[in-house]
Amino acid sequence: MPSMTAINVLEGILRTSGGAILGSAPPLSELKLRCPSCGKDGPALSFESLAANHDRVVCKTCSFATTQKSGIWLALPPDRQRHFAQFMRDYERVRKLEGRGSASPNFYLSLPFHDLTGRNASQWSIRARTFKHIAQDLLATLSGQRGSPLKVLDLGAGNAWMSYRLASLGHQPVAVDLLTNTLDGLGAAIHYQSVLPKLFPRFQADLDHLPFADDQFDCAIFNASFHYSENYKSTLSEAIRCLAPGGAIIIADTPTYSQESAGQKMIDERRQLFQKSFGCKSDSLQSGEYLTPARLLALEGNIQLEWRTHRVWYGYRWAARPLIARLKGRREPSQFRIYSAQVKQ
Repeated sequence: MPSMTAINVLEGILRTSGGAILGSAPPLSELKLRCPSCGKDGPALSFESLAANHDRVVCKTCSFATTQKSGIWLALPPDRQRHFAQFMRDYERVRKLEGRGSASPNFYLSLPFHDLTGRNASQWSIRARTFKHIAQDLLATLSGQRGSPLKVLDLGAGNAWMSYRLASLGHQPVAVDLLTNTLDGLGAAIHYQSVLPKLFPRFQADLDHLPFADDQFDCAIFNASFHYSENYKSTLSEAIRCLAPGGAIIIADTPTYSQESAGQKMIDERRQLFQKSFGCKSDSLQSGEYLTPARLLALEGNIQLEWRTHRVWYGYRWAARPLIARLKGRREPSQFRIYSAQVKQ
């Protein structure tokens, strides 16, 4: 093998679309559960035990059952299922019309570095650069501090591409999302079974009612998902609850604007576009939709965090967007930043 720097070695591994796995860490010995309905702590069960001996875990306090179906743990209580039902129907329909997903396993194994369908290549290019920064900088630093691979919550995991890449690097992810379909939801993770020694756990859950007990993860990553939250403070607090002291929160690929007015204009434009293209306004949830410096500052005060902002280079065309928008008299375009904060020891 030719001589390469450590970063280049890592980049080579990250670009692997098939079975090259960096020395896998031992699997999570157990996951301490919490009832997503009543909030009472449940049992601490090994994944081997869950997979082999259980198809449900019943809360002793309220009798809510977290059930397993096709390897995915369904942790949405009935009231939250009703709350999200229209959003999930609209979202799945829009994503299908946008050409998300593929019948080819190689599509999923190539993410985020290559979109083999070519339908959403520019978005995947952004995801790839974001992920490389997270893996090479933020997670490498945190792993060094911990002295071990990381237990990571992948929040808004979608087809679980990030959990796949994290597992390939030896970390121990748990993928969380609302969607479970095999095209664009957690069910698509079946394609990673052929290259991973053991598939990571997957949970269908509400980000404001996570089915995990306190203090057991090293990192929680909002994977292009934080802007779907209906209450940023509640969503962030719930993720922090699941982190061990010194753990890290990462918000990635959520649209950011300098002013509220630009974000509101974006929402209006998008709803008009969705109504015309897909027959729905995509507003069944009152989501936050975007971030601003003022919103981040408010979260610092409410939750006592100190954000670090990481600017990733997405290319000259992306960098020129604000100037082009001004010249054409258009609204301020969104920017993507990575925001990280460490939970106090």
